[in-house]
Amino acid sequence: MNPQVDKGDHSPRGAWEALIGWFVDNKLIVFLLAAMLVAGGVYVAPFSFDSGSLPRDPVPVDAIPDIGENQQIVFTEWQGRSPRDVEDQITYPLTTALLGIPGVRTVRSSSAFGFSTIYVIFNDDVEFYWSRSRVLEKLASLPPGTVPDGVTPTLGPDATALGQIFWYTLEGQDPEGRTVGGWDPDELRSIQDWTVRYALQSVEGVSEVASIGGFVREYQVDVDPEAMRAHDVSLAQVANAVRKSNLDVGARTLEVNSVEYLVRGLGFVKDLEDLEATVVVAREHTPIRVRDVARVSLGPALRRGALDDEGAPAVGGVVVARYMENPLAVISAVKEKMAQIQAGLPSRTLEDGTTSKVTIVPFYDRTTLIEETLGTLSTALYQEILITIIVVLIMLRNLRSSMLISLMLPLGVLAAFVVMKISGVDANIMALGGIAIAIGTMVDIGIVFVENINQHLDEASPSMPRAVVVRRAAAEVAPAVMTSVLTTVVSFLPVFGLSSTELRLFAPLAFTKTFAMTGALLLALLVLPGAALIVFRRRPGAPSTNATGMRRVARSLFRAEHIRDWVFLGLGLVLLRYSLLGGLLVVFLGAYRLARPLLTTALNRRMTLAENIVAVVAVTLLLAEDWLPLGRSKGLDVNILFVGVLIASVMGTFRFFESVYPKLLNGILRRKVLFLLFPASIFLFGTTAWLGFDTVFGFLPQSVRVSRPVAAVAHAFPGFGREYMPPFDEGSYLYMPTTMPHASIGEVLGMLSEMDAAIAEIPEVDRVVGKLGRADSALDPAPLSMIETVITYKPEYRVEENGERVRQWRDHIRTPRDIWSEIVRAAERPGVTSAPTLMPINARIVMLQSGMRAPMGIKVHGPSLESIEAFGLHLEEVLKTVPSVRQETVFADRVVGKPYLEIDLDREAIGRYGLTIVDVQNVLQVALGGMTLTRTVEGRERYPVRVRYMREERDSLEALERVFVPTPGGEQIPLTQLADIQYVRGPQVIKSEDTFLTSYVLFDRQPDVAEVETVEQARQVIQDKIDSGELEVPAGVSFEFSGSYENQVRSEKRLMLLIPVALALVFILLYLQFHRVSTSVVIYTGVAVAVSGGFALLWLYGQPWFLDFELLGTPMRELFQVGTVNMSVAVWIGFIALVGIATDDGVVMATYLKQRFEQEPPQSVEEVRQRTLEAGSRRVRPCLMTTATTILALLPVITSQGRGSDIMVPMALPSVGGMAIELLTLFVVPVLYCALEERKLSRRAKVVPYSASGEAL
Repeated sequence: MNPQVDKGDHSPRGAWEALIGWFVDNKLIVFLLAAMLVAGGVYVAPFSFDSGSLPRDPVPVDAIPDIGENQQIVFTEWQGRSPRDVEDQITYPLTTALLGIPGVRTVRSSSAFGFSTIYVIFNDDVEFYWSRSRVLEKLASLPPGTVPDGVTPTLGPDATALGQIFWYTLEGQDPEGRTVGGWDPDELRSIQDWTVRYALQSVEGVSEVASIGGFVREYQVDVDPEAMRAHDVSLAQVANAVRKSNLDVGARTLEVNSVEYLVRGLGFVKDLEDLEATVVVAREHTPIRVRDVARVSLGPALRRGALDDEGAPAVGGVVVARYMENPLAVISAVKEKMAQIQAGLPSRTLEDGTTSKVTIVPFYDRTTLIEETLGTLSTALYQEILITIIVVLIMLRNLRSSMLISLMLPLGVLAAFVVMKISGVDANIMALGGIAIAIGTMVDIGIVFVENINQHLDEASPSMPRAVVVRRAAAEVAPAVMTSVLTTVVSFLPVFGLSSTELRLFAPLAFTKTFAMTGALLLALLVLPGAALIVFRRRPGAPSTNATGMRRVARSLFRAEHIRDWVFLGLGLVLLRYSLLGGLLVVFLGAYRLARPLLTTALNRRMTLAENIVAVVAVTLLLAEDWLPLGRSKGLDVNILFVGVLIASVMGTFRFFESVYPKLLNGILRRKVLFLLFPASIFLFGTTAWLGFDTVFGFLPQSVRVSRPVAAVAHAFPGFGREYMPPFDEGSYLYMPTTMPHASIGEVLGMLSEMDAAIAEIPEVDRVVGKLGRADSALDPAPLSMIETVITYKPEYRVEENGERVRQWRDHIRTPRDIWSEIVRAAERPGVTSAPTLMPINARIVMLQSGMRAPMGIKVHGPSLESIEAFGLHLEEVLKTVPSVRQETVFADRVVGKPYLEIDLDREAIGRYGLTIVDVQNVLQVALGGMTLTRTVEGRERYPVRVRYMREERDSLEALERVFVPTPGGEQIPLTQLADIQYVRGPQVIKSEDTFLTSYVLFDRQPDVAEVETVEQARQVIQDKIDSGELEVPAGVSFEFSGSYENQVRSEKRLMLLIPVALALVFILLYLQFHRVSTSVVIYTGVAVAVSGGFALLWLYGQPWFLDFELLGTPMRELFQVGTVNMSVAVWIGFIALVGIATDDGVVMATYLKQRFEQEPPQSVEEVRQRTLEAGSRRVRPCLMTTATTILALLPVITSQGRGSDIMVPMALPSVGGMAIELLTLFVVPVLYCALEERKLSRRAKVVPYSASGEAL
């Protein structure tokens, strides 16, 4: 190209140049705004670092987005009542009332022994606290008699499914931190309930602290029926006396000698003696006291939950974070409060002289998961920036260009943080993942601008003002870059169009990717041209002085032109404190720039080459040291060798491709049809890999499809499996088996202790704490038969003080799934079901979304409990025959399997003795169940007082028959004369949805089968059984599959609608840019080929032979985490990102093609090809740089083993595969564009388009 001639007209040519020119001319304002952006980004950055005395307000942080249902919980306690009573008198009336609230989608309920839990699930567009106010309003306006007297429905905590962020136990520990015990369960429970719980609940952001385990202390008045008969005292009299024995009163004030005294009447129960001395009745001036007819003692209250720590009873609690609070900040504040109250917790000296102090010990702390997830993503971002520097250095061979482009990346990331804070988008794996996958596009923006500015500066005449050259170069590519960014943003519209859980999960990713790209675009338009004008300034020449020696050196070094170089040198000296290698590199570069004017031209040429080589080597060393892809055990040298060879191979391939590209393109332009067969084959291959051979080639005759070669191909291309989300490794499991409904709390607790002790023996397990039943929280409706064990396992490697990584897993344990298998084997017990594979966060989401404790299952609805249980058991047998289902996980609810003792009152017999139903029921309620009559007030503590029969008088059927009911005439009638007592089976829990009775049949998939395929196979097997008559659906009974797979099916349906709409909008944007339908189709063709490359890589990942070799002693399949990848929403997000990047390259290439053809319209076929060749050769470098950066930058993500990598890897694979095929699309767009131009030329000439040499197109 000839140098640009300065014609003297330096006025802006259009709006883009005028806009960019203003910012170029006002660099000081721009840089001040950039400095404010940096300060704001650091102020709100979600990463933890020491800011000293500077204040910070980080973006709220969590491991994953809060994807729980938008729901409110109505909790109602009715002690001692059976599930049937609770369902009929509380749950059903409340459910029918709550269904009428505006915005309610469904109401799910559970009636258990003593309590009712109702989940009011609202539509996603309903504001959380508005829904709470409407539920409270409805509860306050319930008509009288809706629920029984004395029953008060309450609203659950203002928290969501992910609110349980911190679990802990209370343990007696010695000063060295060893567990020594010395505390009774009731003592620990009292400390938890009245000290720890309220202290932690006062922390900002905490919604609730619920207690679990131990025993609640209560005063128990165990009445002796024989003593009552001897003293002629009724149970009602004893209860009334106890109720009236606990009362303080105030008598206003009394003035004595001008002094005012407050008068109090003291009557609260202080100890057991106070209750024993209570007078029941007095006869002939002789009091009959409680101690005469009863035994008073302190004992444990009835409990429906317990906690176990590796086989030993435990007491603990769970901290629930408030809705929209920052979990990381809340946990940090909770820990500060724990440290504050720890000194005040009680201690005692044991018999052996050991001091035992009550200590709060966490066993589930989400901080670790959050920090590890953020660490994985922050490391990936850092490594992506380093790779960007390497790629630009190698491709442009210009250190200044590399620094300028790389500077835009952290600025763009900081800009995204600022917008996240303003818009309320939390930082989590999805949000930060959006920034990570946007790096390629952000680099693309910088590359296009810098590369074009560089070329224009090289071609400009010396008299042309450099500011004019810079603004015109930036304005030339600004429209194309704007179109590229808009197409990428529009391509993510399907994500915003998702609904329910999928939207809450992936919207943060789409938002942050948009924020990052928009920030990068604005920086490229407003900041980068001004920065380029400074960075690309003319280098200082030799000093114009006759001085020699040191005087000449001094005059050269201390010139105004060297201010930037001195600043650079100073930054290097500062950087030495943090990174020796990085600091030395910057010092070397600054020193060389100061010395450059004093060196000869030949030496400077060699030094420039050496500068680039040193920079590449130094950054590669930094990358290898931070990445360590082969692991620390291989040593830094081996990792440096691997990274160097990997980068050299990829970049060498790209540089070679760049050098031969003109020749290849020239040859391909003359053989277009033959070449286009190759991308067409790639497209067919990718489509077949995605949909499956049978779907794509279903038109083939059956005789052809069953032939051996075709059948083998069909077997190799079955199509991808489908699932909602890849599994997210949280670093701990939640093992949730169930026992049979008839098991007592003692029996279940024994099973739990055995299982926890056995699991704790697994070497890879770090901590095991199990829970049965429920904690004292509306968020936990678990029945007594449900076990929940939190199992935290050790990370695969631990880092010693000397930096050495030591593997902690046994040789045969390769993945967390292997640890799960060990857990299942250790926990196997008779009478206990197996459990689906769940982790704590995932389990909470699953349970509160679907009501089930498994990610997939069948909901059975019907008119009666017996009918839904019977049909559920039939489904259980059928599901066990499905090949893709793990048989041991199939379990149908035993709805009516709880043993009941029903006392059926004989109304005729009652009437003969002058009794009423209420008279008899009151005796039963107090004598058998016990009744809390009052509560003691002991400082800050409150304990219930309960009256009941002695244990031996109520622990058997014979004892129940001897319960005496007083008549109005004073007679004592045994219960056996008033009622029939019988054993029956009844429900342990009654579940319903929108008032319809419901039961669940749970199951889980085989490890190598996708969720959707498992459900579809199960559905087909069940339908076949129904069609054959082997399975009959009773009248009034219906069933539906439910679980997380529903999210996948729902998202697929919406994406199938939204993706075409987004592609149509992208097409419109391309048309507005080029004003030609054909050009837009050409770009789309390149995108289709790139997407096919993504599908091809996913197919390769599922092949056992792919990367099945070792390099430097490391299996490549393990390094690159090769394994079956199912089509999930995460993978689709990766493809959407790929569409954006591929469209960018197509737009960049097509834009310059359009400009070249408009500047010099061709007159012959040879000129058409020459213009195409010139444009392709001009734009191949930025496209290759984008491709290389995307592929290499995502390699650390693909090889990452940290938390969150299991979600990021499937999102990254489509971009890697697609950009690898992008090399092919660099020919597709020019070839098709050339063909269109030749066709247009031939139409104008009215001749068949043949080349000058006679070759057919």
